[in-house]
Amino acid sequence: MDGSRHLAEAPQPDLWSAAPTRPVKAPRPHFHGHRERLRKRAGRELAALPDYELLELQLFRSIPRGDVKPLAKALLTRFGSLAGVLSASPAELRSVPGVGEAVAFDLKLLAEVGLRVGRAAVGKRPVISSWSQLLDYVKLGLAHAPREQFRVLFLDKKNQLIADEVMNHGTVDHAPVYPREVVRRALELSASAVILVHNHPSGDPTPSQADIAMTKEVVEAARALRIAVHDHLVVGRDGTASFRALGLF
Repeated sequence: MDGSRHLAEAPQPDLWSAAPTRPVKAPRPHFHGHRERLRKRAGRELAALPDYELLELQLFRSIPRGDVKPLAKALLTRFGSLAGVLSASPAELRSVPGVGEAVAFDLKLLAEVGLRVGRAAVGKRPVISSWSQLLDYVKLGLAHAPREQFRVLFLDKKNQLIADEVMNHGTVDHAPVYPREVVRRALELSASAVILVHNHPSGDPTPSQADIAMTKEVVEAARALRIAVHDHLVVGRDGTASFRALGLF
């Protein structure tokens, strides 16, 4: 038997065929496991977390996957603080890249919950005896609002809150106020007293001459109908000014 013939007829390996390879796993993203780690840390020390991590935790609920830390920091940079983020309008929130309808809605929902909790705390006791809670409440709602807003807190005979209503919205530096409308609404609600509140989007709560003149008009109109004006608060990022404490009426 010719051994050379058998060697010639033996199949030769295909040197050009690709050798089988194992599938290459994609590298894990740098934020892999971050959500779980942050949730665990929040369970231990929630109050100690910085604002951007609290915002991250909220964004986890709106954006199920991915790294939301850059978005949390972008929101804080755009609006200046956590309170500023929650005070922003849905349209302003959506102007930040990465914020869609779901994120904007969830952030405004969180803001509304905070306002209602504050309102409930104020409403359970006479406003005059829970002044610090009142200041916290009005600051939460107005200190970071981008447009001027004029609100009136209507009180009953026990100085408990009947209603907190926005009487007018304005521009970045003016919200027109009509004293007759304030008094008319107080009569409709059977209010015995009111506290006037408005914000200065500039951040400086110092009352303007226009603020002082308007307050005097409201005081005079209310006095004629035996409705007391307990105070006028001007809210800004830099603090809150009280007309009564300043001796302005």
